Amino acid sequence: MDTLTKSRIQILPPEEARKIAAGEVINRPAALVREFIDNALDAESTLIELVIEGGGIRRTEVIDNGGGMTREDLELCWYTHATSKIRSLEDLNTACTLGFRGEALAAAAAVTRLEILTSTGDREAWQLGVGPGNIAPRITQTRRAKGTNVRALGLFDTIPARKRFLKREGSEANLCRQALIDKALAFYEVSFRFIQDGKLKFFLPAVTSRKERFAQALLTDSEGLFLHEITAGGTGFSVTVVAGGPELYRNDRRQQYVFANGRRIQDYSLLQALEYGLQGWFPNGTHPIGGVYVNVDPALADFNIHPAKQEARFADAGGIHHAVTQALRDFSHHRNMIVTEKSFERENLWDELKEGGEWAHQDQGEERRCRDFSAPSLSAELALEALLENPRSFAPLPGRGLLSESRDLMVGEHSPPYGEDRTGGEPAPRLAGRVFNLFLLVEWKERLFIIDQHAAHERLLFNRFMSEAIPKQELLVPIPFTTESAEEDRFLSRQREELAKLGTVITGGEDGLWYIEALPANWRLGDAETVKEILQLKSAGENMTERWAATLSCHGAIKDGDYLDDTAALALAEAALKFPEPRCPHGRPIWTELSREELFRAVRRL
Repeated sequence: MDTLTKSRIQILPPEEARKIAAGEVINRPAALVREFIDNALDAESTLIELVIEGGGIRRTEVIDNGGGMTREDLELCWYTHATSKIRSLEDLNTACTLGFRGEALAAAAAVTRLEILTSTGDREAWQLGVGPGNIAPRITQTRRAKGTNVRALGLFDTIPARKRFLKREGSEANLCRQALIDKALAFYEVSFRFIQDGKLKFFLPAVTSRKERFAQALLTDSEGLFLHEITAGGTGFSVTVVAGGPELYRNDRRQQYVFANGRRIQDYSLLQALEYGLQGWFPNGTHPIGGVYVNVDPALADFNIHPAKQEARFADAGGIHHAVTQALRDFSHHRNMIVTEKSFERENLWDELKEGGEWAHQDQGEERRCRDFSAPSLSAELALEALLENPRSFAPLPGRGLLSESRDLMVGEHSPPYGEDRTGGEPAPRLAGRVFNLFLLVEWKERLFIIDQHAAHERLLFNRFMSEAIPKQELLVPIPFTTESAEEDRFLSRQREELAKLGTVITGGEDGLWYIEALPANWRLGDAETVKEILQLKSAGENMTERWAATLSCHGAIKDGDYLDDTAALALAEAALKFPEPRCPHGRPIWTELSREELFRAVRRL
């Protein structure tokens, strides 16, 4: 018995090895779509058409008008590692093309019957036919305009075990469609067509911006109006972010995308940056839509870490994350200021708000002076201060209405804000009532403002926590807790000083045992909830201060059902209407408004 027969280790036949290797690149029809379109884009095509039949299993074909190939190129293109992009390992540092390893056509030829028809536009066209097995490739002369057709027929026909694990044709077709959209979102200057089982499903003509392509491919016409395009940059990279405004959100993250040098990649950090940068702009439980487009020096990124190039490693991942987050924060803050002023400019409403006392806010480092409502009376100031210091003092006791100390505090001899003696004799805002023990109704200048008292108070507290030191209260008995992972220990050790600035003092750490020694004043949660809230901050990244301030504000604000007397309610309403950002820290609108005309139209009183 010879040595080879005795050995349990065998050398796979070349054809079997090719099929196994191909499975890392081509695992379903959508992978064919991705690889073929990459080649079409590298060929500088301006029009790309995808044709599929049977979900792409029977046929996947990409047709382009790119540069095409010569007969000599066609003879070599389907061999493993045949590439025109690189000559050595060092060339990976400068490769700017989508493909570079020469695997796509070789992998397709190992698991499908591959046909390529190509022309460089010099009146000659050539067609290649190749497939699994030892069948010799066939090259014939034919006719075609400049460009290339790449057609894959019968995916996994020779590998039944792999074919059984494909999804139903409809599901595979949807994945092919998404793969095409991924490419279209990255290359807005290229036109794309999609034909499924002989029917044109969509056509995306070339446009002039990423924002236009995002709206064209994914949104309705009206939704596209709420998209914004923001740019940022740093050493060796630039970033463009397409993001929807607060009018445009989803209940999941399926319309969030990350692209790096034209490739869609899976990068949790940059998706997180999109969410962090827009935090406070969207209601709880909802997510922004948008795309993060990173253009990075190839020498500062590695795309060769995933068989399908769906992941990337960046030399300065933290810098890119920070650039995205900061650009979105700056934009959302600036936009909130503009939107607020524009909304009040209608019928000179903002001008009315500017009359009276002064207030200031920061806008991208520059101080802007604005005029407040008329200077509030003492009772209104006391009302706001009482709301800030002890919001629960306004909750009624059974059978008593307001607490007596609250009423003593709120009622005084001073006239309320917006008194009738204002210059010009114009009417003051008037508290018209309450709805559902949550909304305050304020009438002013023939407009009805519906104000969410919890959201308004939450924003009031949040602004205070962000502008002043958070007071802390030492605990008589520290709260012990044990972490569940080394990651939580690292977070607490790293952020201990920052947490102390936020009114939360934590000590210990040996063997995962920690103690909470102090908490923000008026903290109301139980021990288990407190620990949970603190540990959840590890996912906040650069937004930890804002996240903690939002948590304190939410728990400290008046709730649904809490009753405010008229003076306190009007004081809170006045504060709400002058917020530069009319949203609570979690993104909900603080107020909405209806004009007299809109109300009359609603009841057909015209």
